[in-house]
Amino acid sequence: MKWRRINSVVLSAALISTLSPARRANAAPQKKEYLTDSESDKIREAVEPGERIKLYISFAEDRLKKFQYELARQTPDRRRGEMLNSLMNDYAGCVDDAADQIGLAREKQADIRASLKTFKARGKDFLETLQKLDQGGPELETYKDTLEDAIEGTKDALADVDEAEKELSPAPVRRKPS
Repeated sequence: MKWRRINSVVLSAALISTLSPARRANAAPQKKEYLTDSESDKIREAVEPGERIKLYISFAEDRLKKFQYELARQTPDRRRGEMLNSLMNDYAGCVDDAADQIGLAREKQADIRASLKTFKARGKDFLETLQKLDQGGPELETYKDTLEDAIEGTKDALADVDEAEKELSPAPVRRKPS
């Protein structure tokens, strides 16, 4: 009798653990670690992928500006290296999530042309800024790895934008023969 009870408990635990991922997939999106509460709220409130893309890009721009500000400070924080790496990782997370929204928009067949234009323009600016930082500067060695990851992530995201632009380009307009 005791053995059957143990087996049923184990079986119940196994069933619960297999159901949990399905329940989590249907649940509301989890708050990203690098977003503030207000930023997470804005993402949740944005219904369309195009709106979310623009939000993630603005958050990425914010992180990059904060990184540059922190790098230029004359009196560095004692955990400056940690702060710089965190800001660069946060930037990369925002860019990655914006690129993920492109895939979601494709699935939903949403019109994101305007958002792609914004993403492409700012993404090129971001890449230029990141590449300048990679050429040298104060304390480059403390954040070099995360900087390289951010550069690679930005390049990948821009490639996703280019691919989506080709896919979403309007069909050619055929003229009637005269």
